[in-house]
Amino acid sequence: MKTPTRRAFLASSSAFIALPFLESFGYRRFATAAAATTSAPKRMIFLGMGYGVTSESWYPNLETPGYDYELPESLKPLARYKQDITVFQNLEHAHSRDGHSGSTFWLTGADRYAIPGQSFHNSISADQVAAAQFGNETRFTSLHLNGGNDNGHGPGSISWNNQGKPIAGMPHPVAMYHKLFSSDNMPLAERQALLADDRSALDTVLSDARSVTKGLTKTDKDKIDEYFQSIREIEIRIAKDEQWLSVPKKQPASPIKEPSETLEGIPEVEMAYELMLAAMQTDASRVFTYRMPGDSFVSSLGSSYSAHNLSHHPGSPERTRDSILRDQKNAELLAGFIRKLKASKEPDGSSLYDNVSLAFGSNLRTVHSLDNCPTLVTGGGAGFQHGRHLVMEAKTPLCNLWLSMLRGSGVNVPSFGDANGIIDELFQA
Repeated sequence: MKTPTRRAFLASSSAFIALPFLESFGYRRFATAAAATTSAPKRMIFLGMGYGVTSESWYPNLETPGYDYELPESLKPLARYKQDITVFQNLEHAHSRDGHSGSTFWLTGADRYAIPGQSFHNSISADQVAAAQFGNETRFTSLHLNGGNDNGHGPGSISWNNQGKPIAGMPHPVAMYHKLFSSDNMPLAERQALLADDRSALDTVLSDARSVTKGLTKTDKDKIDEYFQSIREIEIRIAKDEQWLSVPKKQPASPIKEPSETLEGIPEVEMAYELMLAAMQTDASRVFTYRMPGDSFVSSLGSSYSAHNLSHHPGSPERTRDSILRDQKNAELLAGFIRKLKASKEPDGSSLYDNVSLAFGSNLRTVHSLDNCPTLVTGGGAGFQHGRHLVMEAKTPLCNLWLSMLRGSGVNVPSFGDANGIIDELFQA
């Protein structure tokens, strides 16, 4: 078998580079009145739990919408922060048809069969729309953590670029720790030379690609256009790497000890939250996604079931018990994250909590059900009025929430996914 050249490698891997934003994409930058009065930047966090929840104990009573609702059993650990969260019902993706792809389309709302003759299609995820604006001034345009290979249905990513290609996430908090805080001991001149070499290889690939554009069919031209777009994404990444070459990585005020490679389950989630907090404190990035662990998380609770088996808990008292325990532990860890966000102060006196928009949920409710997606949001970054149980009309697009988060945080996009508007209630007391 022929050994692939460096040039061929670049050509085959370019679609998976994670910095796909150009001005031609049409995202206009603007500042809201709220942003104009504070120096603290906006952030977004998306926490995807993959296998859904225990429906019987996670959702509040449908008969008690609004402020005067009782937290259900699975969300009791969030009682201290009830006024800081919003719990939704009846959000879903209209195009979701595959109960084994709970994570894949969570942040996109795409129709996998949208292109005739293709069995899979995806589109840009909400986090990457935010990253196009928020990532311009940070070392890392966005950061993505995948909690192992057991963490939800579908391919190992919840973040998708403008071409609907998956953005590879870091497989463990150890990788995220080193990316954020480990020093690169390679001399600056050598790092500059490597980037120059990347540019040279990229120029060669681009020249080769342009040489075959004549006489192509429309389908092939579309493929070449997509390829050129991937090349431009790599150019942006290299330019950004050059910009930050001589800038030392900031360290958090409270240094974080390097996590163990054996960290998994509950300790892994705790460390992931610590690292996201530290990344925001040092302004290393402003957009985060976390595809949370499944089997290892359940195992660390002492359960003998897999995360998938727990999603099939109806009819089994033992599975239902462990499923509720999983949900409660997730709520407990989220409460701890909210507490730390509130305690971390910005230079202008506000807190990280005041400037972050955080979504916690899944595209899958339970078993293989894709309706009433479990969804909880918190944080003050989008200007949401929290403390409520919002029961939406049946089949309200989940993308309405993503559009609300984006616009509320100052990302002026005309639409997103299959959204038919923002959720007005979020902005009304």
